[in-house]
Amino acid sequence: MVIEQCKAGVIGSFPALNARPESQLDEWLAEITETLSAHNRANPDRPAAPFAVNQIVHRSNDRLEHDVEMCVKHKVPIVITSLGARPELNDAIHSYGGITLHDIINNRFAHKAIEKGADGLIAVATGAGGHAGTLSPLALIQEIREWFDGPLLLSGSIATGQAVLAAQAMGADMGYIGSAFIATQEARAADTYKQMIADSSAEDIVYSNLFTGVHGNYLKGSVRAAGMDPDDLPEGDLKTMDFGTEKTKAWKDIWGSGQGVGAVKEVVPVAELVARLICEYDAAKAKLVG
Repeated sequence: MVIEQCKAGVIGSFPALNARPESQLDEWLAEITETLSAHNRANPDRPAAPFAVNQIVHRSNDRLEHDVEMCVKHKVPIVITSLGARPELNDAIHSYGGITLHDIINNRFAHKAIEKGADGLIAVATGAGGHAGTLSPLALIQEIREWFDGPLLLSGSIATGQAVLAAQAMGADMGYIGSAFIATQEARAADTYKQMIADSSAEDIVYSNLFTGVHGNYLKGSVRAAGMDPDDLPEGDLKTMDFGTEKTKAWKDIWGSGQGVGAVKEVVPVAELVARLICEYDAAKAKLVG
């Protein structure tokens, strides 16, 4: 999926912890790097976009040191960090010219990320898939832009070209899309996961901290399939979580998704989804210009 995203002209990314065992990360990064280099040699007039790797920086991630070493080894262009900001990680990525973008859910965390050396921010607003905040994107982007003029991406219910344009109108540089790309043919997600996204709407999303200790948005259907009531979930605790270990693997079939899933109607190839987004973006922009 990441390769096809980059070939289509958008930044593709994946969580480092998706590579299991950890040795698989080295293999994946080699494959992505080599394939995109070959594409660029064959298509000098339309080179691929850069790719990114998401890293959970929380102390419970005992793979972080290894996974960062792999990013340095393969000179990953963009590293996205979340659940903590560490200057040493930013320094490692900067050592070869890479850039870091940090997930934040409020203005206070945004300040901390930049102070600790992040190059840019991903504002994770209400409605975003997976770990998400509760602030309106209008408020969050506005507060950040009062003091930060660097790279700023917006995440939260973005699944159309119109939404990408709206993000830019608010002051973000780019839209950050997750759920819509899970429902693509090239994604390695389970087919039932993909179809559930295509069949769901905003009302089918539940916000809970049970599964990782951090509040996030999940598909109610996957919660029910696990034998739980999505409307009556207990509280979780981040202190008890160990990312990438057996404690969190128990929730592997609890599927994250954002509130923008209503725009996803079917499972399609990545290239088709990107083409739709571009068409919608151009049409919306032309309508505004008049």
